Amino acid sequence: MSEASQTLTQPPGGGRIDPAMEFRPLRVAVLTVSDTRDEESDTSGKFLADRVARDGHVLAARGMVKDNVAEIQAQIKTWIADSEVDVIITTGGTGLTGRDVTPEALQPLFDKAIDGFEAVWHMISYQSVGLSTMQSRACAGLAKGTLIFALPGSGGACKDGWDKLIRWQLDSRHRPCNLAELIPRFMEV
Repeated sequence: MSEASQTLTQPPGGGRIDPAMEFRPLRVAVLTVSDTRDEESDTSGKFLADRVARDGHVLAARGMVKDNVAEIQAQIKTWIADSEVDVIITTGGTGLTGRDVTPEALQPLFDKAIDGFEAVWHMISYQSVGLSTMQSRACAGLAKGTLIFALPGSGGACKDGWDKLIRWQLDSRHRPCNLAELIPRFMEV
């Protein structure tokens, strides 16, 4: 992990990083959903991949699919079935236009929705873009033990989503609690 991420002990919005606890890296896959971007112009996917590595996690995979429910689901299902992927983050396709279908693709795959993610996402987004946050359908859920987060495709939204929210819940040292520590228990019966 970089020195900057090791020394930051006060996450935005409360909580704290317990330096006495061991950091446990997670394996994160990043999927860009776009009809218009290619590998070279995919700045949001690159940003997320870079942040995953910067903050001590493992980039397990990175991909790109069109705004198409079947294509999105096919890739997500592949990663859900892969024991080397703990977390999936998508970027793009969460708006209101006819081509924005990421929530429609992901939500049927969720065993449980993480409703609190949407609420906190909109609070954070409101600080950056004001009422325009209403146009975002960012969502999160759990599918067969894999955490899935869907962020908008803009660079600012990815920065806010990772830096102010997801990063901290994937850090096993975050107190009073975090999603990372729950991963071994997601499949309990």
